[in-house]
Amino acid sequence: MNNARIVAIAQALLAALLFGASAPLAKLLLGNVEPVMLAALLYLGSGLGVLLVKVFQRLENKTVEDETRIKRTDWKWLAGAVIAGGVAAPIILLFSLRQTPASTASLLLNFESVATTFIAVIVFKEVISRRAFWAVTCVTLASILLSLDHSGQWGISLGAIGILGACILWGIDNNFTRNISAKDPLTIVLVKGFGAGSFSLLLALVLQNAIPSVSIIFGALLLGSISYGMSIVLFIRAMRALGAARTSALFGTSPLVGVLLSFLLLREFPSSLFLIALPLILLAIFLLLRERDTATKPT
Repeated sequence: MNNARIVAIAQALLAALLFGASAPLAKLLLGNVEPVMLAALLYLGSGLGVLLVKVFQRLENKTVEDETRIKRTDWKWLAGAVIAGGVAAPIILLFSLRQTPASTASLLLNFESVATTFIAVIVFKEVISRRAFWAVTCVTLASILLSLDHSGQWGISLGAIGILGACILWGIDNNFTRNISAKDPLTIVLVKGFGAGSFSLLLALVLQNAIPSVSIIFGALLLGSISYGMSIVLFIRAMRALGAARTSALFGTSPLVGVLLSFLLLREFPSSLFLIALPLILLAIFLLLRERDTATKPT
């Protein structure tokens, strides 16, 4: 396995770690801010964080030679990613978090990797190896296990259905972004952050959402810059070498972080099925780490 693939795997896992922290931390903020307003602040935070990075790069006269500018033909993919993953998905997720424990939500977010993989293979004809296929299968089985509810209410839970819908929208977002992953990821996140954040903020004002306190605004912006902004940048860089399906399989480890933080911050205990699903997720990571270099079909 070459160095570029090792770096890409590390980027995907770090992206998963940062995003995994978003559900329990956002759950803490939801008691003080409406879901649409919080979605706006999270994405505005991601845009602001990336803007600061670009400003520092400009001040230090740093340029990245292998990054290419976004062209006119790229905007259709970027616009679709903003609408699906930047506007619709986070608003649906945050409304769903009101009715769903953060630990459960963190586990259900695993379905994003499954949705991304199915869309990548079926719609965009991305080619994955047999080892990668089994890795995705392990993540899928783990997702099913983690979604079961001993009370038998999972199947009719509007909160769970909403989170699954958000995962599908993020799956669409990931595949749209995959088509422009060779372009400057900072610019992509900048556009997504400010585009989606501005739209959601306007919607929040139309809905007459209350303006939260300064401390809540700062906390939401900071969370967005790290869990959304930096996570998306790392995810895009990883997709360059791994493709959408493999990157999303590794990104499926994000619920582990969410469950841990849900226990530490909210005292929410994971299901006993978590102990069964955990080895499947670890096996998926092992399979991807041992995967040989295989080319993905260009999109």
